[in-house]
Amino acid sequence: MDKVVITVVGKDGVGIIAKVCNYLASNNVNILDISQTITGGFFNMMMVVDPENSSKDIKTISEELKQIGEEIGVVIQAQDEKIFDIMHRI
Repeated sequence: MDKVVITVVGKDGVGIIAKVCNYLASNNVNILDISQTITGGFFNMMMVVDPENSSKDIKTISEELKQIGEEIGVVIQAQDEKIFDIMHRI
């Protein structure tokens, strides 16, 4: 299975990383790389993950992460790495 890029953007708050990481761990999604910054009170995180051992497909993971984002007040998107690369090519 391809790698997945997850982005999280929104106003900073307690537990954002924990919520996302707990979801990924409980669904056997391995975090390969993670970067996060807080600028002017806004939280930005980008993760590259490997969902190979998950029983869920990328569409389900993406929808569930989106729901978690809505619950905690951030925008979470998950995309196949190939799609992400094509969309962000200069």
